[in-house]
Amino acid sequence: MHADPLLIRTTHDGRRVEVIGRHLCLDGRPEADALVPVEEHPNRAAILRVLPQATHVAGRLPLTLPEASVAQSALRRAQDDFDGSAGAAQERLRRASWQKACADGAE
Repeated sequence: MHADPLLIRTTHDGRRVEVIGRHLCLDGRPEADALVPVEEHPNRAAILRVLPQATHVAGRLPLTLPEASVAQSALRRAQDDFDGSAGAAQERLRRASWQKACADGAE
């Protein structure tokens, strides 16, 4: 079961930033499935020039603390909807393997 989209904000050009399922989306397209604190991001100086109040980043979307809090809460709720089927377990294993490979330097 998919939850209804949760609006986080609307961009200056009118696109919707929202949590849909397990992703933070921009205009309905997945942008990220996790938030990164700005202080851990390699481009933090550029991010803070664009949005000085940014505390987190999701893909290419900077978020303020209130926005990040709402988004993180919605992403956690989506993660809590655990699917124990064999197909879902296989997908989780595939994603974990890919994350490990990326962490090890695969591109």
